[in-house]
Amino acid sequence: MVFAGFGLAGCEGALSTLDPAGPHAASIAGLWWSMFGGALLLATLVYVLLAMAFRRRGTERPVSRRLWIVGLGLVLPGVVLSALLAAALQVGSSTLARGEALRIEAQASRWTWTFRYPDGRTSEGILHLPAGRAVDLEISATDVIHSLWIPRLAGKLDAIPGKVNVLRVIAAEPGRLQGTCAEYCGPGHAGHGFDVVVHDADGWAARHAGDRR
Repeated sequence: MVFAGFGLAGCEGALSTLDPAGPHAASIAGLWWSMFGGALLLATLVYVLLAMAFRRRGTERPVSRRLWIVGLGLVLPGVVLSALLAAALQVGSSTLARGEALRIEAQASRWTWTFRYPDGRTSEGILHLPAGRAVDLEISATDVIHSLWIPRLAGKLDAIPGKVNVLRVIAAEPGRLQGTCAEYCGPGHAGHGFDVVVHDADGWAARHAGDRR
């Protein structure tokens, strides 16, 4: 239990995918925990079968090829992998741009992030978001391939020169988060991150009206 507690303590932090601050990140975290639980169950099954094999060593008993080859070797992995694929596709589709949303341009370059808002304003190194509202990030790059990743909000998406990729994010509540580049882009990659400031309704309205606090 002590070791488990230390392990779970490492699941928190500014760049933790297991400490979600929005519905999309919560779906990804849920998928991860499902995979982790399934892996534990399958590992337990393997260890139990291994223990049984050692315990019954030297005894001759008929082996069912249908059970071991077809059932456990083909059917079980097929069911597990199909379920994981379906769940992953469902989680991935939730971040697609559907319906109306606030659109913010996110442009990567070595080694800064520039964000452009519908009112024409820009911010460098800081992404401002409204809480509880769907936002489509239009991601692009000026030089090499980068990757925008805000672990507590959604999965990562590449920033490719000459192409615009769109990522849907929703921040559940006001606060400060952290984003980073998840694609090696040169010697400045380690510092190629940005802050995310999530505003409540009044704060977002004030900023939109001209108050930059």
